[in-house]
Amino acid sequence: GNGIHAFYTPTGVGTFLEYGGFPIKNVPKGETPTMVSEPREVKVFNGRKYLLERGLTADYSIVKGWRADEKGNVIFNKS
Repeated sequence: GNGIHAFYTPTGVGTFLEYGGFPIKNVPKGETPTMVSEPREVKVFNGRKYLLERGLTADYSIVKGWRADEKGNVIFNKS
């Protein structure tokens, strides 16, 4: 789809997000997580570190339209 595929943000620099190892999928009773995050790509802009954050992808979206046909074409009111 369209949209922002990725962007750089200073949020998370110096944390598990930067270095990886953040638990994504845990198992019961506090054992070692079955899935952990990968290290993020880091770039430096004007002496400040930024992490690459990838955009989210969706399988569907919800839109509010006035009328739609069987092929998915939507007419929006007052557009």
